[in-house]
Amino acid sequence: MIDGFSKWARWKDRNGLAGIEFPGVYAIGISDTDMAGRPFNWCCEIVYVGMTNARGGVKSRLQQFENTIKGKLGHGGAHRVRFKHPDYRSLTPRLFVSICPRECQVTSNKPDDLRIMGEVAKQEYECIAVFVEKFGHFPEFNDRKRSPKG
Repeated sequence: MIDGFSKWARWKDRNGLAGIEFPGVYAIGISDTDMAGRPFNWCCEIVYVGMTNARGGVKSRLQQFENTIKGKLGHGGAHRVRFKHPDYRSLTPRLFVSICPRECQVTSNKPDDLRIMGEVAKQEYECIAVFVEKFGHFPEFNDRKRSPKG
């Protein structure tokens, strides 16, 4: 099982998550039930799993997601979300996120930092594999065949 995910947070509160400035994996859920404050769990509300090793950490990647669901470009998974959920105002109150950050220096060439960034990339696949084991399919917006960009 994968440990280290934060409690679920409302989309609007995501920047308050501890470690958001670091690289990591994130899970996005859409739910009519308030998931905020609940411990992370593998649930059918998860619609996307992603990762980043960017200098701006998970925060910058989630900002790209935000920009894309508002109508800009920059995040493929968010583009698929926007195609199905084009009304930003009705989507965001139903949007939740949990992150699993990994502290490291992404601009470093130190072996320990490079290994952590490799582990982050591997962890994304591991998370998707766990989801597939539990539910028999990819999270909706990770599935390029099932969920077009429009």
